Amino acid sequence: MTNEQLQMKKKHVLESSDTSYIQDVFAYAEGYKAFLDAAKTEREAVNVGVDMAKKNGYVEYRLGDAIRRGGKYYFNNRGKNLFLFRIGTAPLDEVGLRIMAAHIDSPRIDIKQNPLYEDSGMCFLKTHYYGGIKKYQWPTLPLALHGVVVLKDGTTKQVCIGEDENDPIFYINDLLPHLGQDQSAKPLGSAIAGESLNIFVGGIPYMAEEGDDRIKMNVLHLLNEKYGMIEADFLSAELSAVPAFKARDVGFDRLFIGAYGHDDRVCAYPEMTALFASTDTVNSSLVILADKEETGSDGNTGMSADVMLDLIDEISHALGVSAARVRAASKCLSADVTAAYDPNFSEVYEKRNSAFVSHGTAICKFTGSRGKSGTNDASAEFMGYVRGVFDRAGVAWQTCELGKVDQGGGGTVAKFISKHNIDTIDVGVPVISMHAPYEMVSKVDVYETHRALLAFIDA
Repeated sequence: MTNEQLQMKKKHVLESSDTSYIQDVFAYAEGYKAFLDAAKTEREAVNVGVDMAKKNGYVEYRLGDAIRRGGKYYFNNRGKNLFLFRIGTAPLDEVGLRIMAAHIDSPRIDIKQNPLYEDSGMCFLKTHYYGGIKKYQWPTLPLALHGVVVLKDGTTKQVCIGEDENDPIFYINDLLPHLGQDQSAKPLGSAIAGESLNIFVGGIPYMAEEGDDRIKMNVLHLLNEKYGMIEADFLSAELSAVPAFKARDVGFDRLFIGAYGHDDRVCAYPEMTALFASTDTVNSSLVILADKEETGSDGNTGMSADVMLDLIDEISHALGVSAARVRAASKCLSADVTAAYDPNFSEVYEKRNSAFVSHGTAICKFTGSRGKSGTNDASAEFMGYVRGVFDRAGVAWQTCELGKVDQGGGGTVAKFISKHNIDTIDVGVPVISMHAPYEMVSKVDVYETHRALLAFIDA
């Protein structure tokens, strides 16, 4: 064998690509950017996913409905967790399901249940941040308010303010540097307190009546006029502040995409496009778009919930096979992002085992922290299987870890799937500035993740 055949070397995908490939990459990215702008919360991602599913011939499924071979279905779990599945002709208890799982929640600033107050000529909303954020990154950003308010009579009002150019935006104050000596002396992680992430929402006093807190009263009147809500309706609301930025091309050559929420909608979108692009009628496939990953995957819309098992049980029962045998025969790609090697912060990476941008989709055999704590560590056999699938399809892929040993680490939804006797491995897009309000990915890696998931479905 030649030296080139013997050695393993990572390579920038575009070093050996042609013009038509680059055109495909850029064309695919336009659809992804539109998805990002329309799906800044898990509820919105589910809504967009349902619309995409319907356009591709998928019909709504409710637990207990009939399931037939050749059928294509979507199951909407409480508006925040989506399952897409289709049934092939192969015996399900022998070949199992091709499962692809991603999460559709992202770090953000949530509004508290009793949030509205006035102080010193300004009105604010109290907040509680969601997921692992660097708090200092959020003050002074233009923010949009997304979510739902459920009124006392049960009526649900959709809220989205700050995305249209004619909308107002919202804002978290920061301290001016002239008075920030004490703040600057604090460690980066504690310079901004969680309780200080209060969102500015108004400043005009209510003129029609006398009384206290007239700016707050004016805000309440505006909310009542638009949504019919009163202050007590915040108690049954789910409102989140997210960056009021659109997805944009980054760099002179436009190869990168900057956006809020790449983690993990950059994997959720390729899962759906791969499922819809596949023409295979033999394998049965299941896409899971889960909520709550950023806070531990708990709750009835998170990946640790039993709803996945309920669905597999329903499918197995409908086809007259053992659910336990179906799970044992199934294979899963847990599609979540990984940290891209950043030369500006090289000290926290182990370069030989890091993911590089524009080098293809990244396989993480294990995640976790320290001594691989909290990880699904995929078997060598399954790693070999996935390698073979990707190589036969000509997919550009690489392997990686999430930083140096003992530097930190992280987890994904993989462990919540593999514990049910399902072979599972992490595959996803390398991200620059993960968990920041504005993250960055390479269009090449997004497209290759789509191709990798399509190859997995059709294998």
